[in-house]
Amino acid sequence: MTTYFDDKSLKFLRALARHNERAWFLAHKQDYEDHVREPFQRLLDDLQGPLAEVSLHFRSDSRKVGGSLFRIQRDTRFASDKAPYKSWQGARLFHERSRQVPAPSFYLHLQPGASFVGGGIWHPDTPVQRRIRQFIFDNPGGWKAAAHAPAFRRRFDLDNEEMLVRPPRGFPPEFEFIDDLRHRNFVAWRPIEDSVMLGPRLLSTLDKDLHAMAPFMDYLCASLDLEF
Repeated sequence: MTTYFDDKSLKFLRALARHNERAWFLAHKQDYEDHVREPFQRLLDDLQGPLAEVSLHFRSDSRKVGGSLFRIQRDTRFASDKAPYKSWQGARLFHERSRQVPAPSFYLHLQPGASFVGGGIWHPDTPVQRRIRQFIFDNPGGWKAAAHAPAFRRRFDLDNEEMLVRPPRGFPPEFEFIDDLRHRNFVAWRPIEDSVMLGPRLLSTLDKDLHAMAPFMDYLCASLDLEF
């Protein structure tokens, strides 16, 4: 069984959180390459097979530029926090049409004590939010099976960090899933312990997560007229 990340991966990210400055990062860039980016690229390569079993329309792309990995550099142009680097490494397994239209993605996040796997659509614009909410209202049975099946909810939580104070207008208050329509992000996720991220069960664990998340992602794709 293969391992990807190790103690040095988390050590680098902890140190980056303490020394978040360009000079420090450049002096330790090889540690980033050896213990964070390169292992993540290998993981993305090995996830291609499991992902294809879930859907042929999503991609796990290990390229350094233009692939699944997010840049470690932060975009600080409009941010009050000017720290130049993220203290985590993330990657999205994206839909093949995601560069043309809004689409859900699977997401992997490496961060000491805060790693997780998730899937869904994050910060969609207002028209996309409306489409998803209307689809849930029009297809409540499918939403119940996709987002509220007992096995699914035992494994995943729905993101509730950013929600409307009140349900959106135009939906009856007695609707079974009226609270779900308050979500701004339609995301399911679960934490992954450091021991799993560093251990030999990571690939098999993510394989199970991708399969378990498939009905939820299928539903979101259907709401946006995307293939799954």
